[in-house]
Amino acid sequence: MYTGIECISLNRSFANPPIEILKSISFQIPKGQFVSVTGRSGSGKSTLLYALSGLDKITSGKVLFSGESIHDMPEKQLNQFRNLKMGFVFQFHYLLPEISILDNVLMPARKTNLHKEKEEEARKILEDFSLSHCIDKTPGQISGGESQRVSIARALIMRPEYIFADEPTGNLDSVNGEKVLELFRKVNQEYKTTIVMVTHDTGYAKLADRMLAMSDGEIDSDSMN
Repeated sequence: MYTGIECISLNRSFANPPIEILKSISFQIPKGQFVSVTGRSGSGKSTLLYALSGLDKITSGKVLFSGESIHDMPEKQLNQFRNLKMGFVFQFHYLLPEISILDNVLMPARKTNLHKEKEEEARKILEDFSLSHCIDKTPGQISGGESQRVSIARALIMRPEYIFADEPTGNLDSVNGEKVLELFRKVNQEYKTTIVMVTHDTGYAKLADRMLAMSDGEIDSDSMN
């Protein structure tokens, strides 16, 4: 049994008559690999990320995590699988404005009533990310770069095996963008977390172990960096 992610003949189409967004895509991602997915707007890269993570449905094909087909799971089982195994980082940080940074990081743990026992770990992650000074602040009191680092801390609190990131540097300047990529490298190397990151920036894409380049719903190239 393959222990990473397997994408087998993945297709995704919308509308009627159908418009193909993903076209018979197949590849494997070994556990612990940092993969970037790049391509022009409309190439299908974000749709692929959402299909891989189970956040979007697929038209046909399979997505297997260590042999488990996530698109064949009942909704409740899939939600539980995502909460325990996956972390998500988006272009917009989606922090809750009315609660503290510490409580924002603990939100995934609250879903399984583990927030109290995870509090010390949340503080440690924030310290590792140079965010200790933000713990008691609310999102409106910190910068955009700090907010994105908080969203990565939130994605890590359940110690997920996989992180899916959709344009995580899209709203950041180059200095903060580089900080975010440094954090991804740190997480990948220290925690052995598998990371799949969508980006339009080929410079950031080349910082991953491997780069998938997409065009018109297909993978044009698959190369190691």
